[in-house]
Amino acid sequence: MSELVLNVFRMNGLLTAAGDALAEPVGQTSARWRVLAAIEETPLTVAQIARAWSLARQSVQRVADVLVRDGLASYVTNPSHRRAQLVRITPRGRAALRTIRAGQRAWADELGAAIGGKELQEANKTLVAVLRALESRRRRGR
Repeated sequence: MSELVLNVFRMNGLLTAAGDALAEPVGQTSARWRVLAAIEETPLTVAQIARAWSLARQSVQRVADVLVRDGLASYVTNPSHRRAQLVRITPRGRAALRTIRAGQRAWADELGAAIGGKELQEANKTLVAVLRALESRRRRGR
């Protein structure tokens, strides 16, 4: 398990760098891309975005503020909570997300072809099992 964790940490660094390179043509980063993807279908609070991605609320807040400042997202009133505004993607944010995803599809197709479908299915199966175990431990407070 320790070896898997170290490899996942390494992979996270490489995926973040690749994500930054894919998002850079539209002036974004992988962190901004992640928040835009989270709010693509429905507006969410910063706390909801943070929980969905297992991130610190403060870091999501900083990214959301930048997206709003740059016109890619907006804050809207949350009918369910007076103080926790919703973050909503704007048309400009949706266009940026489409551009990023087009590049990501080509990148993923090329990488996936090099790795192989069967290997990717097995890797996904293993990662889902690890994620479930980690989420279960977190819910139990461990």
